[in-house]
Amino acid sequence: MNSAPLVSIIIRTKNEERWISACLKSVFRQNYPNLEVILVDNKSTDRTVAKAKQYPVTLVEIEDFKPGLAINLGIEASKGDILVCLSGHCVPTDEAWLTNLVADLDDPQVAGVYGRQQPLSFSSPFDKRDLMIVFGLDKKVQHKDSFFHNANSAFRREIWQRFPFDNDLSNIEDRLWGKTVIDAGLKIVYEPEASVYHYHGIHQDLDVNRANNVVRIMEQISGAADLGRHAMHKSEVFAIIPVRGKSITGENGPLLNYAIRQAQASPSIDRVIVSTDSEETAELAKSLGADAPFLRPEHLSDDIVGIGDVLQWTLEEVEQLYGVPDLVVVLGETYPFRPDALIEDMISLTLDQGFDAVIAGQSESRHIWFRDRDGQIEDTSEPVSTPRNLRDKHALVGLFGLGCVTHPMNIRLGDPLSGRLGIVEVNDPLSRIEVRDQKTMQLTEPMLINWRTANGSENPKS
Repeated sequence: MNSAPLVSIIIRTKNEERWISACLKSVFRQNYPNLEVILVDNKSTDRTVAKAKQYPVTLVEIEDFKPGLAINLGIEASKGDILVCLSGHCVPTDEAWLTNLVADLDDPQVAGVYGRQQPLSFSSPFDKRDLMIVFGLDKKVQHKDSFFHNANSAFRREIWQRFPFDNDLSNIEDRLWGKTVIDAGLKIVYEPEASVYHYHGIHQDLDVNRANNVVRIMEQISGAADLGRHAMHKSEVFAIIPVRGKSITGENGPLLNYAIRQAQASPSIDRVIVSTDSEETAELAKSLGADAPFLRPEHLSDDIVGIGDVLQWTLEEVEQLYGVPDLVVVLGETYPFRPDALIEDMISLTLDQGFDAVIAGQSESRHIWFRDRDGQIEDTSEPVSTPRNLRDKHALVGLFGLGCVTHPMNIRLGDPLSGRLGIVEVNDPLSRIEVRDQKTMQLTEPMLINWRTANGSENPKS
């Protein structure tokens, strides 16, 4: 029989698809033996709820968001004697977070406990600075200081019954609550051993240069530059390989084999899906170990249809079958000269730096012009007489089919490269070669086999 008091964790969300999986994975890995999760969602328009439902959570949906009201409604739907508040974009840093957070509640004079908040490596400089300053390493027992923060906090139900949160405040409901319990002669404890990663800061400063300087010094002292990377690296990643028609086949097998094998070799990819309009290609994909559970409708194969429309349709089908991924890797079968490390490099860059999308690209130092529909030519480069190694700017050519990592929301919005973009540069000139027909396959296949052998890669053969 479990003697540990039931802890009810109230998680407030609105469009937290990007964070909720990492949050809940960490919550359900806690070493505390008796907990429940109440998700209070404020009309999320992304896949927050769908992803949360993959875990044993109780869902409370609200229309008009007020922070104190959301907590109160979540508590009303809970059963525990101990109550915990956790933001949907906070990720507990270790398995002892909950045990450490609730330990001091055994003292009847302790009204509440709040834990440490650490920035992620890609949080903004002002958010990093603010979190590092406010949430230190020393435990504190507050008799007069009323600071309290509900992104990561705990209190007993009987305390909440005496001092519920204000239903009408638009913010700082936790600070007002802290003042109320301190004025009542109770104590607040700050517990740094109950730590979470928090992307956002508690307040901001517009002096970016000053914030950067402060953050750099504090990171040097604390060694905090890489905080949170391992938490985000727990993301679920699907690879989608779009193929129109039959896969081109050479003497060494089908072109699709290369893309599938490379995706399967990536340790971060959990599922490989081929999206095609061809039954033959779908059967080929299955024989190569990929998923091909559906055929795209014919209208998505028209020349006027872009890759964004294809990915939108595919993702919708994928999410109905397999759930909502955290990241999507898009690979074209027509780029067989793909470096083996490229996929992992793109995924790592996305997670480590918090990019909304990452694409493979090559530096282009030659002179570049743009020509519009009317035939007008615009010069976009420095004078052609300037030596390449002395130019201030170099163009980067995106190679979308070679590799792209993006968030599902970008695909749903119709632009896989939307938002803050990162680029993994590929220096091998052969990597930009695209094989789109049988003639090109015949010309490049001997070179491809030699290239893969020289790079220590497997040469797949059907």
